[in-house]
Amino acid sequence: MTDEKNDKGFESSPDYVQSLARGLAVLRTFDRDMPRMSLAAVAARSGLSRAAARRLVLTLEHLGYVRADGRDYTLTPRVLELGYGFLGSLKLGDLAQPLMEELSHRVDESCSMTVLDGQSIVYVARVPVRKVMTVSLGVGAQLPAYCSSMGRALLAGLDDAQLNNWLKACKPVRRTEYTITDRSQLRRAIDEVRTQGFAYVEQELERGLCSIAVPVRNREGRVAAALNIGMRFDAEARTRAIDVLAPALRETAVAIEQRTPPDWLPAVTGTQ
Repeated sequence: MTDEKNDKGFESSPDYVQSLARGLAVLRTFDRDMPRMSLAAVAARSGLSRAAARRLVLTLEHLGYVRADGRDYTLTPRVLELGYGFLGSLKLGDLAQPLMEELSHRVDESCSMTVLDGQSIVYVARVPVRKVMTVSLGVGAQLPAYCSSMGRALLAGLDDAQLNNWLKACKPVRRTEYTITDRSQLRRAIDEVRTQGFAYVEQELERGLCSIAVPVRNREGRVAAALNIGMRFDAEARTRAIDVLAPALRETAVAIEQRTPPDWLPAVTGTQ
């Protein structure tokens, strides 16, 4: 029996959705060699007319899977939604998970990895030790970037123009009495991350919670993800985070960077 999905004759049947096939073809044109492209390049690589490529790219941009970067377009972390089932079976653990588990067990705290998607961070790996937040977190969960340690570590990887645009679009909400909502103060906090190499956030996202994060860089040396340890707040939390946890996080981040292939994660770029 012929596999209908692989039978070219299926493309002539009424069950074949050409617009879906074309949209997926556009997504597949982006790869390690061409992570960003103009509409003309998308049309050429997908075999579509420029008009068709333009409609599909703009639709994908509206849906959040593609973002404009000047006259070019790049994929967003939201495309991970299309592969969460596969990521679950792959466990992303083939790369980062064992190292994160070792770190989590060594410090007896939860460890997470995220990427930046617009104004949010998206969890791509997590090793929970105990529940320290009121919300449940797992792969695919999102949190606001402005008041999270991983968000600030990722934002520190943007260039000045990208960060300025991100801050203009940011609408901070005071989640606790400690949350930074002033954009100027937030910019200073991100600049501090750039200087010290880590982000420490204390009770800004949720009362009783603090966390510390470091960037994870791709083979080009650009920030691609963030790695963090979350813990309950107490009087000694800051000292322990900076003196003990930050060095351990850096060590694990370097180990992850050394294990990952060149095309593992794209660099953080301008956001929607």
